[in-house]
Amino acid sequence: MSENISHSVNSTNLADILERVLDKGVVIAGDIKIQIADIDLLTIKIRLLVASVDKAKEIGINWWQEDAFLSSTAHESELKQQNKELLERIEKLEASSKS
Repeated sequence: MSENISHSVNSTNLADILERVLDKGVVIAGDIKIQIADIDLLTIKIRLLVASVDKAKEIGINWWQEDAFLSSTAHESELKQQNKELLERIEKLEASSKS
C-alpha cells in the first residue's frame, strides 16, 4: 500500500521578494553615537530607502533627476545656467570699461 502524501509548500523565490520590496519600499534606519563621559563626540545617522524609481517618485524622492553627476539633462541645465551667468558678467565688464 503506497499512500500519496502531498505537501502544501508556500515557496517564494528571490524575484518575488525583490518585486514586493521594490513595490512597497523598505526603510532601514540606525544611529551610531560615540560618547566619552557623557559627552557626545560623534553622531552618525544612517537612513537607507530601498524602493523602485516609481515608488520613490510617488513619495516625493527624485534627487537623481536634478543631480548633474547622475543626469545628463541636469548637467546640460547646469551648464546653460553657468553660461548665462558668465555672459551677464562679460556684459557688465564691457559696460563698465566703456564708461
